[in-house]
Amino acid sequence: MNYLLIALLWALYCALHSFLISTGFTKLMMRLLKKYFAFYRLFYIIFSLALIIPLFKLQSPSDYEIITYPATLDIIRQVLMYGSLIMFGWAFFFDYDALSFFGIRQIMEFGKKKNSSIPEIKRKGLLGIIRHPMYLVLIIFLWSKVFTLTDLIVNSVLTVYVIIGTVLEERKLVLEFGDAYTNYKNEVPMLIPFTK
Repeated sequence: MNYLLIALLWALYCALHSFLISTGFTKLMMRLLKKYFAFYRLFYIIFSLALIIPLFKLQSPSDYEIITYPATLDIIRQVLMYGSLIMFGWAFFFDYDALSFFGIRQIMEFGKKKNSSIPEIKRKGLLGIIRHPMYLVLIIFLWSKVFTLTDLIVNSVLTVYVIIGTVLEERKLVLEFGDAYTNYKNEVPMLIPFTK
């Protein structure tokens, strides 16, 4: 498989993924779908998964490892990799609302009167240490695997995407939460813990 094509396909996926959840596009979907917008998040998740699965299958079986680790570094690599998976699970299930992430909560509230109050910013657990713990551990996971050339290309594209996506998400959160999120930004670091 052509490595440039792999990089291009992943970049296109990342661009489409961001576009479909962008403020402008979601506002358009709200106007078009009206009360059925409650189903949009679930559609977004299913559509994203349907597109990403073939991308993961692009790795050539003939791809060979270009970076390997001696035994001591391999232990550190595995601790980082499995530790990042545990932290991702912790953040996902304890610090975030998993039902909202998958669009289930929105569907459960379909047809109910909306609460007009601004939701509170969570500052407990990992969200009190870092604003985007899932993105940080995703980057750690990506760079603690055994590498083929395809892995290096995909990891580079995804790392750039996570960083750009984090900045774009920050803008959306400021629009959603206003000064409360600006204060949170001033108190808690974005991706690197204990830097404030």
